[in-house]
Amino acid sequence: MTRRINPGILYAVIAYTIWGLLPAFLKLLKPLPAPDILAHRILWSLLLLGGLAIVLKHGPALKRIVTTPRLMLALTASALLIAVNWLCYIVAVNSGNVAQASLGYFINPLVNVALGVVILRERLGRIELAAVALALLGVLFLAFEQGGVPVIPLTLAFSFSIYGLIRKITPVDALDGLLIETAILSPPSLLWLLLAGTSLAAGPAWPLLPAAGLVTAIPLVLFAAAAKRVRYSDLGLLQYIGPTLQLVLAVAVYGERLQVFEWAAFALIWIALAIYATGMVIGARRTAAAS
Repeated sequence: MTRRINPGILYAVIAYTIWGLLPAFLKLLKPLPAPDILAHRILWSLLLLGGLAIVLKHGPALKRIVTTPRLMLALTASALLIAVNWLCYIVAVNSGNVAQASLGYFINPLVNVALGVVILRERLGRIELAAVALALLGVLFLAFEQGGVPVIPLTLAFSFSIYGLIRKITPVDALDGLLIETAILSPPSLLWLLLAGTSLAAGPAWPLLPAAGLVTAIPLVLFAAAAKRVRYSDLGLLQYIGPTLQLVLAVAVYGERLQVFEWAAFALIWIALAIYATGMVIGARRTAAAS
């Protein structure tokens, strides 16, 4: 009997691949400052998602969400988290710290695992717990060598992990949730562009701005759909795709140089992810053998 592949896995792979290549797109927008790029990403995403919601007739579902205070509170929190994540990421890319950003998303999978265990009561074996401990050691080593907390990596890791957790446990469709989030963020974004934004004449070619909505909305919709279909701790393993592509871009394309201690921290986190993957494979085989 042929086993069907969980569509959530496919959604996650596509989303993480887009995110992995995102620095190449953001570099094209660099003439604009980070807050302007963030505002354009939000506003163009709102237009795209609003159009999709109209075509797909999501009006009743959206009405249910906006009239349910509990759902609106959760989506307001997730909107603020994703805005922090986007802004931090844009600043990192445009300041030549793509490798630091990728480190944040290497840490992110293990944060997902920890949240899955602590909040969702997902069970992990000794192998998986050892992986989490090793990744934590990598972060602590990096903090010690840098003489301070690695702000960019940890901000990216925790903001996106908590965002994903909220979206997983909030009973809203992926498209509807992201549409509400961008709608919440749109008024301050529009106000920023009107009062403090840079003239478009000083920015990139205008067709790139609508494209910012595409590369923002599509992977987030796919991610939110994946989070509903895949164990949250397992999403962490798939997320390895994104930061790997980002690190390749940082070193091979943009010429960023990492210190020895940074490579060492990466190595510890890579080993942790490899251990975690091994634990997942062993667990899957045991489950298959028992069934």
